[in-house]
Amino acid sequence: MLRLVIIDDMQNAREVTVSVIKKHCKEVDIVATADSVKTGIEVIKQHKPDVVLLDIQMHDGTGFDLLTKIKPIDFQVIFISAYEEHAIRAFKFSAVDYILKPIDSNELVAAIQKAEGALQQINTTQGLDTLESNYFNESKESKKVVLKTADSIYVISIKDIVHCEAEVNYTKFFLSDGRKILISKPLKEYDDMLSEFGFFRIHQSHLINLDYFEHFKKADGGYAVMKDSSVIPVSSRKKELFLQVIDKL
Repeated sequence: MLRLVIIDDMQNAREVTVSVIKKHCKEVDIVATADSVKTGIEVIKQHKPDVVLLDIQMHDGTGFDLLTKIKPIDFQVIFISAYEEHAIRAFKFSAVDYILKPIDSNELVAAIQKAEGALQQINTTQGLDTLESNYFNESKESKKVVLKTADSIYVISIKDIVHCEAEVNYTKFFLSDGRKILISKPLKEYDDMLSEFGFFRIHQSHLINLDYFEHFKKADGGYAVMKDSSVIPVSSRKKELFLQVIDKL
């Protein structure tokens, strides 16, 4: 059985969460609930859960306050939040999940299943450190992304990503120090994540960091030449927009 704790200072939210889990997650044992940072710390230490459903903003502090007081963290964390898009963006960069209030039962069940599957393969403390950094820092210089391979977990500053290349349902990251990291997620996921931080998808298979763009070659339809000497094709569909973008750099 998966041992789970719910920490939320809203009684109604706790009751709804308990009801959904009991109805849809038969292999989950809710070992405790708490209504504050203080009581949350107590039940986690007492019950040693596998998964914690954690509200971000509570009357005596935040979910981050709670987590910093019980590190190292040996359980999965799913944030339950009423926060807006900027907070969601931070979560997407990190190795934890989140659910927006009001709670959707399908999202809650999916998040619990994801947490269960990740228990043996993720360094939760590392992911939460990245989450906290992203949450409190808005600049590109400080943003980080967690990249997980079959045998390693990397925390990478997005300013160090030169470009990304699609390989079927995988994405290969090319970093400024010459490293290459292959991730089992499609390029679209990283396009959605990075586009507002100066990345541009110049081709169905290529996403580039404009900070590393050096010049445009007109030959053979067009190529972007990067500062690491990479030569990346520009699709005919994206060429006009790309030229407009680089004209403004």
